[in-house]
Amino acid sequence: MKATESQPVRVQQATKRSNTRWLEYLKDFSFAVPALVILTLFIYYPLLNSLYLSFTNWNMTKPVKKFIGFDNYVYLLTSDMFYKVLKITFTYTILDVSITLGLGLLLALLFNSVSKFFGFMRAIIFMPHYISMVIVSMIFLWIFNGRYGLVNELLSWVGLEPIQWLTNTKTALWVLVLIGVWKGVGFTMIIFIAGLRSIPVEYYEASGIDGATKWTQFWKITLPLLSPTTLFLVVTHFISSMQVFQSVDVLTNGGPLDSTKAMVYWIYEMAFSEFRTGRASALVIMFFLIIVLLTMVQMYVSKKKVHYEG
Repeated sequence: MKATESQPVRVQQATKRSNTRWLEYLKDFSFAVPALVILTLFIYYPLLNSLYLSFTNWNMTKPVKKFIGFDNYVYLLTSDMFYKVLKITFTYTILDVSITLGLGLLLALLFNSVSKFFGFMRAIIFMPHYISMVIVSMIFLWIFNGRYGLVNELLSWVGLEPIQWLTNTKTALWVLVLIGVWKGVGFTMIIFIAGLRSIPVEYYEASGIDGATKWTQFWKITLPLLSPTTLFLVVTHFISSMQVFQSVDVLTNGGPLDSTKAMVYWIYEMAFSEFRTGRASALVIMFFLIIVLLTMVQMYVSKKKVHYEG
């Protein structure tokens, strides 16, 4: 009889515990709501809306959005300009990522020391990271000006002819790469220094006892244990470089002869200069899928090459 009378009590207690757990879950979830709202408004909704517009012929000058299926995608995939712009974007990205990471690692090895002078040098190198890309582009617009730029002035001192840096198809893209490297190498250096300082000193001491040289330690200890840091920098810098826009917009406007027309600038031009919003939206979706696919490839390839301590 007592067991029968206590059963409703146990049910009530279990229900109360379940309700308490749900309240805890809801309270925890409530902390994520502001971030989810922002992501929904500024990322998920625009992406879904772009997907919808990519199947229409909307041109921003007319309210009518006629459904045309995959015509925009077919046009882009059969356009020579699409592959030219993709090649320019990949070229810029490969140059920017490889030079920035290589130079950043070199600077990290050079300035990885606790001293006032090295701390000051790290601050100087890192400072461009905080400067707006528009301001940086304006500075380099003056430095590489074909008539009165600083670089041509220095060339004249050694008797060389001035170069039209921003209107020459052979040099314009390199100027954009130089801007990306100058702005991003400081951040890369700081992240690499953090990675270097996370490597236990005991590894170097043990290898030194075994007779390993500094060069051997670099290749056998430093680089393998820096691989997680390197992967992080490669992925983040790859995504950032693929989306280059402001420097192109300020310095070259995609020229000369479309030699610096990167993908994001072409999307902007197509949407807001030609008013082909449906086609631009299709290009956005294709570019998004390309970045996601290449990022997944990088993550997959890195599984066997990234070494995590322990």
